[in-house]
Amino acid sequence: MPESLENFAVPLDTSADALSDVLEMIHLRGDRVTRVAAGRGHEERHRAGGRLLHVVESGSVALRYDVPDGGGERVVLGTGDLALLARGVAHRLRPMEDAVWMSGSFVVEERAGVPLLEALPPAIVIRAEGREWLPLSAQLLGREVTDPSAGSKVMASRILDLLFIQALRAWAATDGASGPGGPGWLTAALDRPLGPALRAMHRQPEQPWTVESLAELSALSRAAFSARFTRLVGESPGRYLQRLRLAQAADLLTSTPDSAAAISRAVGYASEAAFSRAFAKEYGVGPRAWRSAGR
Repeated sequence: MPESLENFAVPLDTSADALSDVLEMIHLRGDRVTRVAAGRGHEERHRAGGRLLHVVESGSVALRYDVPDGGGERVVLGTGDLALLARGVAHRLRPMEDAVWMSGSFVVEERAGVPLLEALPPAIVIRAEGREWLPLSAQLLGREVTDPSAGSKVMASRILDLLFIQALRAWAATDGASGPGGPGWLTAALDRPLGPALRAMHRQPEQPWTVESLAELSALSRAAFSARFTRLVGESPGRYLQRLRLAQAADLLTSTPDSAAAISRAVGYASEAAFSRAFAKEYGVGPRAWRSAGR
């Protein structure tokens, strides 16, 4: 029986899948794919801001990327390995021998997803060994690039989406995701007690959530919930909810004709004045200036 992506699918309990809710909010869409064949002496540079994924088809490639402290990190990618740089850091690729790799770019369609992506590590490296989905997905992507046909652009975009999610899930299963460097939202989405509260905030940010009501969803006391959330996510439940509401408001301001007052109510603010103050503090400009600039 031929292999297919369905062979590697695991049924999900969608009613309790906070990770899916957060991934839906990111709205990261696979865009373009390029294929590079090069040898020693070649260097491919990518400036900051581009959210990219690289898969090595053959050979080995050295990846060097910027880190927050101003330095750089270097990792060697072998045949079949994948590197996800969804945070958008500057980086460069240098083949260590004759090598072939594919690079896929992503577009963030809503601002609400940007803070979530920026919480990821600069680079997530997934090794091919033991991951059957990776060579299969890479093979399908390569076919769309080297032998395009009707619908290839959409197919390549969907495969990039799949690789992003699979890479995130694979990394989430490692110690790196749950350690000090792991992004809070991912840690919380995978945490059984916090998952229901996180899902509720993402699905209905406009609701008048309190620490008490969120703690009840998590079957924890107020103190235990607040402490667990802050420890795993890195900020309080109230601050997380505020950033979530403001990010959604930022998207609505540029994607709808709704008034600032209507948007403030839609994201859970009872007062337009309070909303405007919070928005300006978060983004440096008020809602109307944000809309005028078409951010």
